[in-house]
Amino acid sequence: MHRHGTSRTAVSWAALAAAGTLVLTACGGDGEKKEPAQGGTVSAPSSLVLPQLTGEKLEVSAVWTGPEQENFTKVLKEFEKRTGASVTFVPAQDPIVTFLGSKIAGGQPPDVALLPQVGALVSAVQNKWAQPVGPEARAQLDKNYSAGWKKLGAVDGTQYGVYYKAANKSLIWYNAKAFEAAGVKPPTTWKELITAADTLSASGTPAVSVAGADGWTLTDWFENVYLSQAGPEKYDQLAKHQIKWTDDSVKQALTTLGELFGRKDFLAGGPSGALSTEFPKSVTQTFTGGDRPAAAMVYEGDFVAVNIAQTEAKVGKDALVFPFPAVGAKAPVVSGGDVAVALKQSKGAQALLTFLASPDAAEIQARAGGFVSPNKAVDPAAYPNDIQRGIAKALIAAGDDFRFDMSDQAPAAFGGTPGAGEWKALQDFLANPADVAGAQAKLEADAAKAYGN
Repeated sequence: MHRHGTSRTAVSWAALAAAGTLVLTACGGDGEKKEPAQGGTVSAPSSLVLPQLTGEKLEVSAVWTGPEQENFTKVLKEFEKRTGASVTFVPAQDPIVTFLGSKIAGGQPPDVALLPQVGALVSAVQNKWAQPVGPEARAQLDKNYSAGWKKLGAVDGTQYGVYYKAANKSLIWYNAKAFEAAGVKPPTTWKELITAADTLSASGTPAVSVAGADGWTLTDWFENVYLSQAGPEKYDQLAKHQIKWTDDSVKQALTTLGELFGRKDFLAGGPSGALSTEFPKSVTQTFTGGDRPAAAMVYEGDFVAVNIAQTEAKVGKDALVFPFPAVGAKAPVVSGGDVAVALKQSKGAQALLTFLASPDAAEIQARAGGFVSPNKAVDPAAYPNDIQRGIAKALIAAGDDFRFDMSDQAPAAFGGTPGAGEWKALQDFLANPADVAGAQAKLEADAAKAYGN
């Protein structure tokens, strides 16, 4: 399911993210600061035709919580307004395949689920849970999406999913005041990142806030280092388990990652603090505390803006961003996304997929911030600030030249389960970064079991 990556993507995304570091006038990333031109009239100019579903009840499930869930609920409210349907959001737990399995076993599947992993989509199809995408939603996909994003939502040539949300997972967000106080500039190479981390930590502010309680963030750290250092071909092979996790390329990437994780003074709260920090806190603690935050930087995708909006910090002024530094010859560009899938044969489920494949739905959530759509028809003006607008434009400009998140392509037992597989192996590695061989052996044993080879 991979595209053939080229440096074009890396250049376009990286250049735009870098440009974003210079934008100091953009407004904050929360939903309250709408640009006047976009005020509220989302549905007026739409040519999208949706069926009348008065009296129909729908359930939609995703692993989103907090502001991300609130922002998606605004999208569902617009769908209710246009169709007369009544929609309930059902929060799911990771791994979502297990959660959905129990719902289906109990005879109560949601009508639509948003799956955060390609592996979860494949499982849903293999388990015969997923319904193919209907003609109306397919027409929206053909009109609004590049071939690569459509292909990611297909299994064995049949379209089952609509990629509603995308992510650029190759960004490092930083506290402008902390960088300024330490006299540090955004690094462009891994070597410069380690030097900057040294300077920041010596100035009294730990360099990095790591969300070690959430194993998925650690897989993203690894993937960026691995893609840049080992290259796209090796990345594709490891994603399919065509090479082993005991390969020298994995040893090299873990050793490199250990240069950061192995320095206790670099991590907010040290290794034990990192292991007890969940993702939302990893962001908020980086952008609170004035010129003495818990850390100067936090790594994760464009969706970090949602969590920054929970603080007083403003994206584009207090919170800036730079591309994940180049470890090898080229800076990495890793993408992720959430795919909407119908789990019931209902008119309502297909209508919701049609809506989610349209720019109308995406523009509502784009306005709220911390969201990027792979939909080419979304108006860039819908994004609330220049940083997010730049990230979104770059994603569209990249076309099909991207590498999808590796752990999201893996079987869920390996790449998507809390306390197991890759998530757990990398948490153990964060606790003891000196044991590279031990981490590799554990990763390979779990991968072999999950992939069945």
